[in-house]
Amino acid sequence: MSAPLAGKVALVTGASRGIGKGIALVLAEQGATVYITGRTVNEGDYYLPGTVGSTAAECDERGKESGGKGVAVACDHADDAAVARLFEQIEREQGRLDILVNNAFLLSDDLLEPKGFWEKPLSNLEMWEVGVKSNYVAAWHAAKIMAPQKSGLIVAISGFAAVTYTYSVIFGTSKSAVDRMARDMAIELEPHNVASITLWQGLTLTEKAQDNLAKMGEKMTKSITEMQGSSVEHPGRVIAAMAADPDIMKRSGGEFVTAELAEEYGVTDIDGRTIASARSTRGSPIWKPISEVDYRGK
Repeated sequence: MSAPLAGKVALVTGASRGIGKGIALVLAEQGATVYITGRTVNEGDYYLPGTVGSTAAECDERGKESGGKGVAVACDHADDAAVARLFEQIEREQGRLDILVNNAFLLSDDLLEPKGFWEKPLSNLEMWEVGVKSNYVAAWHAAKIMAPQKSGLIVAISGFAAVTYTYSVIFGTSKSAVDRMARDMAIELEPHNVASITLWQGLTLTEKAQDNLAKMGEKMTKSITEMQGSSVEHPGRVIAAMAADPDIMKRSGGEFVTAELAEEYGVTDIDGRTIASARSTRGSPIWKPISEVDYRGK
């Protein structure tokens, strides 16, 4: 079996289940050693199935032929000290880090409730704490490893909510913030040959998404119901292609629709489908790669 990521070390945050798990499985299958973080250690700790350990075990199974494997690390990304220990462990055990996928996010229990932002508790700002701040903290630690080695790829998982109202004020603005942060990181990382990219994931048929869609029922907007859902492994296939791309720096600083990048790289979903872009109904990315624009205003 081909192992394009053999010898690579990756970290996927928030990978007990969902998109993070799907990405981790693909990276391991293609030969990478994948560190998997999440808060769920035991089945039953969360109402949906999946733990960091079960994801790591599946990575081991998927990586048997390629040499890839999973390493489970229980980590709450709202805890900066725990995140620091995570990166210390990676550097101690591997001496390098090639791929960081910032996927961890926290969704409020009332996310789908049709109320104004002022009618919901300020505690919902926890979505910023995990969805935005934790992205910065993880990238900060990753850059300290990647910049000296003069290589690396940091991917932020975002989506069309960055430009089109989706669910709530905090949800959408957190995605917008992540996009801008990834772009500005790309500018500062460019001299060190480290790429920073945002992926706009469309409807992904995670355990959580299917539960949410069932709860929304008739409240679903037309733009959401017309979206073509992908498997959780589809974005992983795209990230694996990016990680193996020798010209990845040309994309650094850009926002990319996962489905469109998949077409460029010749990537299909696990069932062979070509996933359609939702650009026409959900909006278009704002930031182009820094290699294509005069980002310093000179």
